[in-house]
Amino acid sequence: MKKFKFKINGNQYNAEVLSIEDYSAEVEINGTKYIVEVDKDMQPVKTPKLVRSISVPSTDSHPSVAKTSNPSEPKGGGTIKSPLPGVILEIYVKVGDVVNIGQRLLVLEAMKMENNIEADKPGTVISIARSKGDSVMEGDLLIVIGE
Repeated sequence: MKKFKFKINGNQYNAEVLSIEDYSAEVEINGTKYIVEVDKDMQPVKTPKLVRSISVPSTDSHPSVAKTSNPSEPKGGGTIKSPLPGVILEIYVKVGDVVNIGQRLLVLEAMKMENNIEADKPGTVISIARSKGDSVMEGDLLIVIGE
């Protein structure tokens, strides 16, 4: 369970608590086992376990999975929003271009990493809300795709 080193009157002692039950503990000191009685009830020390829920970044998806459009919008229409704060490095489409699911629309630099922003709906680019070099925040509108 727990190991201790004691120095008593200049002598070195290595102690290990082997088990604790009610009012007694089994202790090994320099290789010899002893049963020690205590005045109060002792409980073994329990290390808490850290439990975290599994999280998946919103940017992780297969190109065929729609992730940013409202499900109630007509098929083929939708908006592309920034998944995280950053700076737009490059825009690969212009208004009027026809795009397919998974097609790269722009590159967003965030935390010194380049992130490809892809189309999650097929359709035509209706408008581009930002331009190259613009800083964007998470959730900012980038591109509108219509039928």
